[in-house]
Amino acid sequence: MELWQQQLKASLTTPAQLAERFALDAAALEAVCARYPLRITPQYLDLIEEPGDAIWRQCVPDVRELHDDQAQVDPLNEDHLAPLSHAVHRYPDRVLLLVAGTCATYCRFCTRKRKVGCRGMEVSFGEVMAGIEYVARTPSVRDVILSGGEPLLMSDLLLKEILERLRRIPHVEIIRIGTRAPVVLSARITPSLCALLRQCHPLFVNTHFNHPRELTPEAMEACLRLADAGVPVGNQTVLLRGVNDDAATLEELFRALLKLRVRPYYLHHMDLVRGTGHFRTRLETGLEIMAALRGTLSGLAIPHYVVDLPGGRGKVPIVPESVEKLGDVAVLRAPRGERVEFPQYLCSDNPSA
Repeated sequence: MELWQQQLKASLTTPAQLAERFALDAAALEAVCARYPLRITPQYLDLIEEPGDAIWRQCVPDVRELHDDQAQVDPLNEDHLAPLSHAVHRYPDRVLLLVAGTCATYCRFCTRKRKVGCRGMEVSFGEVMAGIEYVARTPSVRDVILSGGEPLLMSDLLLKEILERLRRIPHVEIIRIGTRAPVVLSARITPSLCALLRQCHPLFVNTHFNHPRELTPEAMEACLRLADAGVPVGNQTVLLRGVNDDAATLEELFRALLKLRVRPYYLHHMDLVRGTGHFRTRLETGLEIMAALRGTLSGLAIPHYVVDLPGGRGKVPIVPESVEKLGDVAVLRAPRGERVEFPQYLCSDNPSA
């Protein structure tokens, strides 16, 4: 068993295990975990300095997850835009293959928390192969993104099989892998994995650092190992209330990422996913942060601040040109000129409110 597999096996998965380490009401969290599962790797657990800090909020269940019922379960309409159960075809030239149903650590703000880690949502090899066959018979697809779940929880052998099958499809030009392994399971970024990825260029990796404290020596080494293998690495940060919703935190993060040859790619406004309302900020907060970063950071270190529009209408950059109206219901302009209402309801910090 490899080191990363040993660490994954040692992950914390129950509120009772959390209660052995921190003062909390395990019984109150059982109902949350019954709907939205819990897993925290030892690496990520060790980053928690105190309950309620920026790391804690990202990985420890919160009863407010069960009290956010205004938002949708699948706000991006992925299930409707999936010609197959694990292949989402939202843009004409791109297909998202959901090749894994689990993650090393379950983020409490996950866009797919309706399914990732949940019983009955496992992904079979046959379903992955069916997704690849769909790509092969759809010539308009140039770009394939491997996501899930965590694609890098599969073995090198299985990943190699998937990548080689995709590389044999003439019209597939680009392969991308979305992963949080460098952050929560850095040992997974092995020399053998990097050697495999080196053989599959053009291949891009997008990872997911949200806070400077996540840049541990192990995480930084994982990023450098990917970069040294010639893999372009981007980062997609989610703007999270109480975690990183201030310019100083994000400036520190983006500066450090760029030094590692990790390009800050997107700053995502929180999707309108049920169970995540306590993480949401208003769009005004994101715009103020971006204004503070400009002129302070190199353009290379400034990501695009984007909203993934409800209903699967696509990502839109939040810049003055795309914001028609702000308020409790913002009006944004979609890429094709469509005016889309974006409700800015937030979840109260008081679950009983």
